[in-house]
Amino acid sequence: MMMEIKDNTFARQFETIVDEGLISVEYSFQEKKIFLTKINVPDTFLDEEFINELLKNIMNIAYERKLKVVPILPKIALFFRKNTIYRDLLPPGIKI
Repeated sequence: MMMEIKDNTFARQFETIVDEGLISVEYSFQEKKIFLTKINVPDTFLDEEFINELLKNIMNIAYERKLKVVPILPKIALFFRKNTIYRDLLPPGIKI
């Protein structure tokens, strides 16, 4: 699934547009780590598979930028549990 993701560094969030509106994943940086803190979706948006694809695309961005990912949000921690291929993105000492 091809989606366009904008890294809005001013708002510190990855953004993509769907018919229902803007979906964003908020983040913060510390050293070479990106902390994923919040997912914002329109109230009428119910496509969990799309959110999964969005997170996969964000993981690919983390690989490209050589960042470690710290999943603050339980929903993102669950994503890591279900998608074990991304475990190497977790910083040392973080177990999910």
